[in-house]
Amino acid sequence: MAKFFESLSEAHQRFIAAQKVFFTATAPEAGRINLSPKGMDTFRCLDARTVGYLDLTGSGNETAAHLRQNGRMTMMFCSFEGEPLILRLYGRGAVVGPTDGGWTTWRGHFPPLPGERQIILLHVETVQTSCGYGVPLYAFVEERSELRDWAERKGEAGIRRYWAQKNLRSIDGLPTGLVLDPAEPKG
Repeated sequence: MAKFFESLSEAHQRFIAAQKVFFTATAPEAGRINLSPKGMDTFRCLDARTVGYLDLTGSGNETAAHLRQNGRMTMMFCSFEGEPLILRLYGRGAVVGPTDGGWTTWRGHFPPLPGERQIILLHVETVQTSCGYGVPLYAFVEERSELRDWAERKGEAGIRRYWAQKNLRSIDGLPTGLVLDPAEPKG
């Protein structure tokens, strides 16, 4: 049976911190729904109503485009080890880039990782838990190194070229708001 909460309890936050993978879902007003798995040491509960993750360079930038358009976002965590549980966070998301005023404040919550692109924040409106009985058991082996290795090989200039080619618009053509030149004003 699903249970709903207005904010994250300490038990919810401990559960989230123990998970090795989480999923984000966003959708534009018209177009494709985006559902992305995330991992590495990128997620933080910032308080009982705010969470965020350090977004690393990827093949697209759908989340940023969708949040820029309408702000709707869901995040999901599920236990693959131990007691079964699914935890979903519903709320309004925001993108904070390196040229945004809050970058320095938010950036301090995350470890340095190559290829970092922006921070995705979620202002939690509802927390939902459900049983998770249908989720299979899996054992965590290790983080993959491919994304980190790829970003290190590209270097900062290579990452910015990649952003220009792949990360400025969503697959449905929506602008992502990604700023290529740190001196360039965002807008």
